[in-house]
Amino acid sequence: MSAFVVIDANRLFSELIAGNHRLRRAFAAYPDTRFVCPKYVFIELFKHKERITSASGLPESELLSLLHSILERIEFIDEDSIQIGSWAEAWRLCRDVDENDTAYVALTLDLEAELWTSDRVLETGLRKKGSVRFFQPPP
Repeated sequence: MSAFVVIDANRLFSELIAGNHRLRRAFAAYPDTRFVCPKYVFIELFKHKERITSASGLPESELLSLLHSILERIEFIDEDSIQIGSWAEAWRLCRDVDENDTAYVALTLDLEAELWTSDRVLETGLRKKGSVRFFQPPP
């Protein structure tokens, strides 16, 4: 397992909507692993907040508490710190799969990390290209 795991917005959405605690189990199982996201994830969370709130079925206070418990264990990386070569390779990998995931893939490449996603289309597309390693969480 790598020292870094990049968590994408889809993984966060799934955790907030389903409340299955997979993120928190992974945090506990891998205490020395650095779980990271590009700061872009805040835009995604804000953009979809009504859908997440509605789909979760949780009162807002519980949802915010869950979000806080997740976010306090994740490091947020400024996209400007990602090397241009990682951006270029990520764009090449994502442009025909889902270009909206370029920041997550660029960060994964830049940190030589594993990507944790619940986006099966993205994972399938990237696996075909063989350039990204994926995180397999504990059951």
